[in-house]
Amino acid sequence: MAKPPSMCPRRLLPLFLGLFQGTLLLFFALFVTYDESSAQGEDTNLVANQVYSTFPFFQDIQVMLVVGLGLLLTFLPRYGFSALTHNFLLLNFSMQWALVLQGLLHHFHHGQIHLDLHKLLISEFAAVTVLISVGAILGRASACQLLVMATCEIPAYLASEWVIVTCLGVLDVGGTITIHIFSCYFGLGVSKALFRATQQPLHPKETPTPRSDLMSLVGTLILWVFWPSFVAILCQPGDSQHRAILNTLLAMSASAITTVVTSSLLERDGKLSPGHLQNGSLAGGVAIGVVADTAMPPVAALALGSLSAMVCVLGFRFLTPLLGRKLTLHDQCGIHNLHGLPGILGAAASVVAFMVASKDTSRSHSSQLSPVGGNASEVLEGQPGGGGAGGQALCQAAGLAVAIGASLLAGLLTGAALRLPCLARPPERLCFDDSLYFKIQDQAESPGPDSSAEEGALSLKE
Repeated sequence: MAKPPSMCPRRLLPLFLGLFQGTLLLFFALFVTYDESSAQGEDTNLVANQVYSTFPFFQDIQVMLVVGLGLLLTFLPRYGFSALTHNFLLLNFSMQWALVLQGLLHHFHHGQIHLDLHKLLISEFAAVTVLISVGAILGRASACQLLVMATCEIPAYLASEWVIVTCLGVLDVGGTITIHIFSCYFGLGVSKALFRATQQPLHPKETPTPRSDLMSLVGTLILWVFWPSFVAILCQPGDSQHRAILNTLLAMSASAITTVVTSSLLERDGKLSPGHLQNGSLAGGVAIGVVADTAMPPVAALALGSLSAMVCVLGFRFLTPLLGRKLTLHDQCGIHNLHGLPGILGAAASVVAFMVASKDTSRSHSSQLSPVGGNASEVLEGQPGGGGAGGQALCQAAGLAVAIGASLLAGLLTGAALRLPCLARPPERLCFDDSLYFKIQDQAESPGPDSSAEEGALSLKE
């Protein structure tokens, strides 16, 4: 009698996704179209130039998110299929959901939403926040919980970004504040509310193996290579974009070397930690995003990359265990060390940069903002207190505070919602295991011949 109900949690995922995709098909049929006016006359060359200048960067970001980030999450040896698939699924789900919300909020004119490559790009930036946030609860949440989390996070991100960029006028071309910091503390808020005050013990399937660490390191290398495209794609082509690429390359190069130095010094035998390499090497790209297109000297980019790698590695070594003991905070992938701490460091660097810079050298007027776009000159014109470098520094600090506060509050509320029994949270025994979601052909790696029935019964009981 228990067998039919035990399939309900398994059918919840296709039911959820089927209803979502069916609803979007109807929505697109009624309200979404391509911009046909751009196909006439001189607009044809303009659109062609935009495609040729944007799509190569867009492809780089696709490789980063689908391949690089997916492989980075495969450090859990029994959860590789799930990590790659859930990352891919959440990217597509979140991008479509963000496309609908952004279209209704910003691009709904005369009953139609005109779709183009730029709108698709900014929707993918919104999806990045979800991919980062789920790292805090990776392996301990069901696919349905992750989809509900994405459903809640996208509107929270859009609201936070509107306040930070449009209302406060924060300059953040690489998404350090609007994306990395927001997604980090949203994920930590979800983790805190979902697991409450219970200490999460070390799971037997949680320890990485040399093979899983190697796959994760390959993901790091892919992310490292393509990261400059992520930072520079929303800059105007020309000097601003060129400067953003150079600063990002310098910062990430410095973070890679500093990670090796710091990790080696922290170990008594001088050996390197794979976890440090997988994360610390990318910390420079997180920190530099907010100041990537500023007229900063090359040594500043190198210094920021080195400092971000140091705080990332030290965070893994000392801060994560401390937060786990004192606050019972579970952070599976260490997103606080890779996205939170370097993001705060980058935001602080932007405050200092605008405090010491003159109005003429604070920022190129052709720089374009993160996801919603816009010119820095337009933002400065609307600055409270008359704008200028000093006023911009206060706006950067206010944007950091809003990002942390809004993301934590939204994350806590979302985490509380994820505790609903109908979302089929996996029992502790079946966490970090692909066999809960996939048919594993290698019987030597599966729990046993009766695992499917046992997993169904355990899922139902949970």
